[in-house]
Amino acid sequence: MENHKPVTGFQRFLNGVEVVGNKLPDPAVLFAMFLGLVWLISWGLSGVSFDEIDPRTGNPIQVVNMLEGGALTAFTSNIVSTFVTFPPLGVVLVAMLGLGVAEHTGFINAGLRSILSVTPKMLLTPVLIAVGILSHVAVDAGYVLVIPLGAVIFYAAGRHPLAGIAAAFAGVSGGFSATVGVPSSLDPMLAGLTQAAARLSADPAAATLTINPLNNIFFTSASAILIILVGWFLTDKVIEPRLKNTTVNGDPSTLPTLDELAPHERRGLKFAMAAMLLCALGLVFTAYGDNSAWRSTDGALTSASAPLMRSIVAIIFVFFLVPGIVYGYAAGTANNHRAIIEGMSKSMSGMGYYIVMAFFCAQFIYAFGQSNLGALMAIKGALALKELALPMGVTLVGIVFLTAFVNLLVGSASAKWALIGAIMVPMLMELGVSPDLTQAAYRVGDSSTNIITPLMPYFPLIVVFCQKYVKESGIGTLVALMLPFSISFLLLWSGFLLAYWALGLPLGIGSSLSFPALS
Repeated sequence: MENHKPVTGFQRFLNGVEVVGNKLPDPAVLFAMFLGLVWLISWGLSGVSFDEIDPRTGNPIQVVNMLEGGALTAFTSNIVSTFVTFPPLGVVLVAMLGLGVAEHTGFINAGLRSILSVTPKMLLTPVLIAVGILSHVAVDAGYVLVIPLGAVIFYAAGRHPLAGIAAAFAGVSGGFSATVGVPSSLDPMLAGLTQAAARLSADPAAATLTINPLNNIFFTSASAILIILVGWFLTDKVIEPRLKNTTVNGDPSTLPTLDELAPHERRGLKFAMAAMLLCALGLVFTAYGDNSAWRSTDGALTSASAPLMRSIVAIIFVFFLVPGIVYGYAAGTANNHRAIIEGMSKSMSGMGYYIVMAFFCAQFIYAFGQSNLGALMAIKGALALKELALPMGVTLVGIVFLTAFVNLLVGSASAKWALIGAIMVPMLMELGVSPDLTQAAYRVGDSSTNIITPLMPYFPLIVVFCQKYVKESGIGTLVALMLPFSISFLLLWSGFLLAYWALGLPLGIGSSLSFPALS
C-alpha cells in the first residue's frame, strides 16, 4: 500500500494561496485594473494636504491627480516611450535573442547535460542558488538567464522544473542583497544615497562623513551562506515535495532531456566552449589597464556608470550567440544562417505573452510613480516608525519590515532608499547607529519580498517561465512557490542581522556599527 504523508496546515495554506491567486484576472488585465485604481485614488487624495516632507524636493508631499488634464495628456503622450523604455523589456528581448540561438542549436542543452553528468544531484540546489546570487554582478541578467536555466537543470536531472525556478528565483531576487564577495552596481548606488541622507544630520561629524561603496560587503557575503542554506532546505524539503502531484504538461518537444552526449554533440561542445573562452579572454584583455574603454571616468569597472556594467546585456547576447553559432556548425545542428535567424525568431515568438504583460505593467508603474502614492506610503511608514521610539534592535527590525512592505508597492531599490533613507539614516545617527548599519537593515527588507510581489517588473516573466512546464501556472502558483522563501528570509535574515550587530562584526570596508565611529 502506498504511503501518503499527511498534508500540513502550512501546505494547505500554500494550496489556498495558489488557488486564490490563480483565480485573479490575467496579469495583463490585473495591471490594467491597478492602473485604474491608481487614477481613482490619486484623484481622491489630490486635494488632501499632507505635512510630511518629500526628501527629494524639500516640500510637503503632494499626491498628483492622474486624471487631471495635464497629467492625463502627459500619460497618453508618453505611452509609447513608457513601454519601449521599460527597463526589463529591452533586457529580456536582447538577451533572449542570443539565448534563443544557443538553445535552438542545442548548445545550452548539451552544455547542461555535460555539467549534470559530473554534478551530484544533491548539490544541484545549493549550486543553483549560489549562481543566482553571483548573477547580481551582472545587474538583471539572472532573471533572463539563471532562472530559466534553473528549470532546465532540474527537469533534465529528473526533478520538478518549478522547483528549479523557485530555487533560482530565491537566489537571484530573494537573495538580491547577498553576494559571494563580488560587488555589484547596487553597492555604489545605495552608498551614494546613504551618504546624501547622512549629510542631512545636524551632527557636525556628518558633514565630512564618507560612505564606502563596499560598506556592506562583509555582511552581504556572510548573508549569502544563510540564503544558500535556507534556500537549499526549503527547495528540497518544502517546495519539491509539495510539487510531487503537479504534472509537467508542457510541450514535450521543447523540454530538455538528460541523454548521454553523442559524438557530434561532444565535438560541437568542444568548439563552442573554445569560442566562449576566446570571448572571455577578449573581454578581459580589453578591460585590463587603467585606460580601458570599459571603465567609467573615475577608472572603475563595476560602478553603475561604467560601460562594462551598462553593456552586460550585450555581453550576454554575444556570449551565447557566438558559441551557439559555433556549436551549430560544429555539431551539424545549424548549417546555414537561416537556422540562426530561425532560432532568434523562435525565441521572440515565445515572448509574445510577456510583451503584452510588459505593456500594461509599464503603464501602471509609470502612473504609480508619477502619482506620488508610493512615496507617500514610504514616508508615512518611516515617520511612524520614528515616532514609536522603540529599542535599537526592534527599530532595526522595524526598518527591515517597513522596507519589506514598501517593497510590495515600489519596485525600484533606489527609489525606496531615497525615500526611507532620508528619514531613517539621520534619525538613527542621532541614536548612535551608523548609516552603514541602517543601510544593511534596509537591504535585508528590500530582498525578502521581491519574490512575492506581482508588481516586481520581472514577476510576469517568471510566470511565463513556469507556464512553459506547467500550462496552468499563474500568479498564485508563483506566489505560493515563493512565499516560504520570503517568510523564512525575512525572519531568519533579520535575526542574522541582529546577531551580526550584537557580536560587533564588521559590515564592510570603511564601515562602522556606531556613529560617530568608535576608534
